[in-house]
Amino acid sequence: MVDRKDFGSWLEGPRARTNAEGQYRGRDLGMPPHGPGSVAGFGIRLAGVLVDWTIASFIARGLFGVPLPFSQPPASGAQGFVVLAVFGVMHLVLVGTVGFTIGHRIMGLQVRSLVGDRVLPLQAIARTVLLCLFLPAVVWDRDGRGLHDKVPNTVIVRTR
Repeated sequence: MVDRKDFGSWLEGPRARTNAEGQYRGRDLGMPPHGPGSVAGFGIRLAGVLVDWTIASFIARGLFGVPLPFSQPPASGAQGFVVLAVFGVMHLVLVGTVGFTIGHRIMGLQVRSLVGDRVLPLQAIARTVLLCLFLPAVVWDRDGRGLHDKVPNTVIVRTR
């Protein structure tokens, strides 16, 4: 049932209900509040994705001749999808095998399954497809998980 507190927290912002005593990202998932094993925040995840996108841009440049971002002439629409495809394949292979991408590793992050520690192949496929659609990645819950993590039942945690 929706009560006045729900409406008030919407007006106050996304952290209004998680700042209460004993509330933190990942509490409902059994994760610690800080340190290794805790749910990673948005900023560090974004930095990891930017590292991965940069690597995918250089791979697309080397293999397919796609212009780098901010170069002249700029990449066409189809060439932008080549970078996205490289990013998706890189993400699928790395998360599906070792549980992290290069950007995740640099930032001290790992993708884990909530069912077990290792990400299963079907979870990696679902997560990659939803991540490449972008919109599911920017809609998240109070535990800090995007829809691309909720659907395959995964979570990004800190390793250090």
